[in-house]
Amino acid sequence: MTHILKTQNFIVVALTFCFLSCKSSVAQTASPSTTSYEQKVDSLMNLMTLQEKVGQTVMYSGSGAVTGPTVNKNFRTYIKDAEVGAMLNVYSAKATRDLQKLAVEETRLGIPLLFGYDVIHGFRTIFPINLGLAASWDLEDIEKGTRIAAEEASAVGIHWTFAPMVDIARDPRWGRISEGAGEDVYLGSKIAKAYVHGFQGDDLSKDNTILACAKHFVGYGAAQAGRDYHTVNMGHDELRNVYLPPFKAAVDAGVETFMTAFNELNGVPATANKFIFRDILRDEWNFKGFVVTDYTAINELIPHGFAKDQKHATKLAIEAGIDQDMMSSANRLHLADLVNEGEVDVALVNDACRRILLTKYKLGLFDDPYKYCNEQREKEVIYKPEFLEAARQSAAMCSVLLKNDEKVLPLDKNQTIALIGPLAKDKENIIGNWAAAGDRRGKAISVHQGIQEYLNDSKIIFSKGCDIEGDDESDFQNAINAAKGADKVVMVMGEDYDMSGEAACRTNIKLPGRQTDLIKAIRKAVPDKKIILVLMNGRPLDLSEEDMLADAILETWFPGTSGGYGVADVLFGKYNPSAKLPVTFPRTLGQVPIYYNMKNTGRPIPANNPKDDYKSNYLDSPNTPLYPFGHGLSYTNFEYSDVTLSANTIGFSDTLSASATITNTGDYDGYEVVQLYVHDKVGSITRPVKELKGFEKIFLKKGESKTVSFDITVEDLKFYNAEMKFDVEPGEFEIAIKGTSDFDFGQTFTLE
Repeated sequence: MTHILKTQNFIVVALTFCFLSCKSSVAQTASPSTTSYEQKVDSLMNLMTLQEKVGQTVMYSGSGAVTGPTVNKNFRTYIKDAEVGAMLNVYSAKATRDLQKLAVEETRLGIPLLFGYDVIHGFRTIFPINLGLAASWDLEDIEKGTRIAAEEASAVGIHWTFAPMVDIARDPRWGRISEGAGEDVYLGSKIAKAYVHGFQGDDLSKDNTILACAKHFVGYGAAQAGRDYHTVNMGHDELRNVYLPPFKAAVDAGVETFMTAFNELNGVPATANKFIFRDILRDEWNFKGFVVTDYTAINELIPHGFAKDQKHATKLAIEAGIDQDMMSSANRLHLADLVNEGEVDVALVNDACRRILLTKYKLGLFDDPYKYCNEQREKEVIYKPEFLEAARQSAAMCSVLLKNDEKVLPLDKNQTIALIGPLAKDKENIIGNWAAAGDRRGKAISVHQGIQEYLNDSKIIFSKGCDIEGDDESDFQNAINAAKGADKVVMVMGEDYDMSGEAACRTNIKLPGRQTDLIKAIRKAVPDKKIILVLMNGRPLDLSEEDMLADAILETWFPGTSGGYGVADVLFGKYNPSAKLPVTFPRTLGQVPIYYNMKNTGRPIPANNPKDDYKSNYLDSPNTPLYPFGHGLSYTNFEYSDVTLSANTIGFSDTLSASATITNTGDYDGYEVVQLYVHDKVGSITRPVKELKGFEKIFLKKGESKTVSFDITVEDLKFYNAEMKFDVEPGEFEIAIKGTSDFDFGQTFTLE
């Protein structure tokens, strides 16, 4: 009898949806307006009980992956009881269809589920880790790779990714620095928009788009001591001018969802922080999408010392503006009771439910709940050859040439190389952390395989030499022998993939294990051989020793499924490296945090006397980094000249044009990332010594010159001042167009 009643009610609701759809379609195009969706949501909500509304605010995990401390195995029962609105860690067209059928065909109202998954830098075809993608400074390539990720993910039933992570990160100890765009506000904001556009496309109702999620709101990248989940305290200056702008960029790009941060911010855990979610996100930025917690974050309000028990935590979260509870069970167990007891206003539940339902309408799930569950499409889309080729190109574009003494690179195909190191033949680590459903053994291409496209096996002498971790030096001699028998030595070293990412923080950011000792042993045994160090890692490393030992260093991050091919393309010069660092590499851990757009202090070090007493410096190290933000070499040389300004003084309604001529003076065609920096010399609050305000990636054939121009308006010069107003102040500004952040300004203009 129960089943018959459910079927009858489902038919009634279905007819209601059909009527609304037909009625609204008369005045609509293929993409209905948000207003028409809202009308449908209101009609549906009039049929819903309080418990059904609460159910839409609940998310549980399947068993496809475990990304937190708990998995609730009763989710099927909860789906049938209309107590779940979304699932994560479930994928494949079949698996998502099976669970969707429970929601659509075996509940009273048949409301479809949302399926989410951590599609961070690819789904099956894995691209370089996000920090690596940022190193390309190529917004078009980032969006293209993200679009491919959406194509693959949507083909296996996924509607929603928990990406992009747009946290500014300046501490290499923090494992999740690998997941973001690095240290800079301007670059990070531009990349945030590229990710949102890539995932969501231009029409969410298409079956190859997925929802993006801006995370983690806010300040997560500033965790004390670089330790995940740790405390964050910062002033409004830093919050407004550094950590919030990439999130605002995501909102401006149309991102549909936000995720809470695990950290507390100035004493209030983010998941219960009304200031950031209601005052800023909703009221100030007018964000209309919905907010989901991170994994079990509502429960974690208790050990934070902010909530006395789970019921109290539930109240705090919904009042702060949190719409959906990921994995805590808090909303399912307590939210309806809190409303019935008068502790929570039912309007808050209605608002949360409405936002979630509206998103489902935008995706077209009410029109066809199984539109993402096409097994034939799944077979056709996954690992398309063009996707793998795009990943190969991206791996090359993201590889940063940190050092290249005496032009030891590119490699000569006629020479024999010794290929040494624990990551030379590796396929498991090369796709990095947060690698979604990537194949770590079958599809991933090692550096060894990539080099085999250029050299036959008779010209490759391989030795592992050592492991990534551990003290075993038993294979050192084999590696030394390999080096002795070769013309050049290529050493592929770095981290294990799970040494970075969530909950993967390190107090030592040197190469782990005996890897550096192996480089020393080979350098001592063959002092005249050229050593090329190829790195795979998820964070900036302390490479102070390696910089002295190696003749060339190529930072490839974790380059992805086709990474071995892409890295080999750079090593042999098929692709001339063009990537630039999106984050600073320190000389030593003691400099951390270190970043290019620091404040000057009242006692800066004089440029002509770096050892001047009683200045802001170290006794045992220069202030400068080993490799600065924006650094990256090419096989060719680029000369900057004729830097000109359209005016020396501008008014508040004027546009200043700054231009420079860039000439390729070397022997290779190549790309250069031209960077525009500005320094506001005096402000009502102190300003950074330099700030990136523009960049352009250009291609120059050898001998070719191009003029690159940037337009600067008052909007580009605004910042949040002491009164927390976003405004500009008149005065003198320094300006430069360079290929790195390591420079001294030479020109100024005045705003008056």
